[in-house]
Amino acid sequence: MARFQPVLTAAGLSEIDFETLIRLARSPRQRLRMSDLAAQTGLSTSGVTRVVDRLEREGLVCREACPTDRRASYAVLTDAGRERLEVVVPRHLQDIDDTLTGLLSRSELEAFLGSLRKIRAVVRPCATAGAQEIEERISS
Repeated sequence: MARFQPVLTAAGLSEIDFETLIRLARSPRQRLRMSDLAAQTGLSTSGVTRVVDRLEREGLVCREACPTDRRASYAVLTDAGRERLEVVVPRHLQDIDDTLTGLLSRSELEAFLGSLRKIRAVVRPCATAGAQEIEERISS
């Protein structure tokens, strides 16, 4: 991550800020329940609340109440959050390509990604918590 930090720092983001924004951006309707966001990031509920509070103050995310469960709320990516990612992501992907993926052949890259997914399933089993559930509700 030290190799990737300068791009994030230049954009005013910490690693966890960036991870939070990316997870929201790739989620259906660019939102996740706070509990699912905590599970995906590996943060405690209070930890994710602090991150979302900070990102909300910067206008990068907002909170929305859950219409079916008064106890739950969603973190939602804002237009400003999307714009910040549009600046950061291309540079971040270039860093990843320069340091990791660009060094591998196509078959090596496929094996590497498959291995990472297998490891993620054990190390972070909640890495996609809530994403499929929301997608299923949208399609019904």
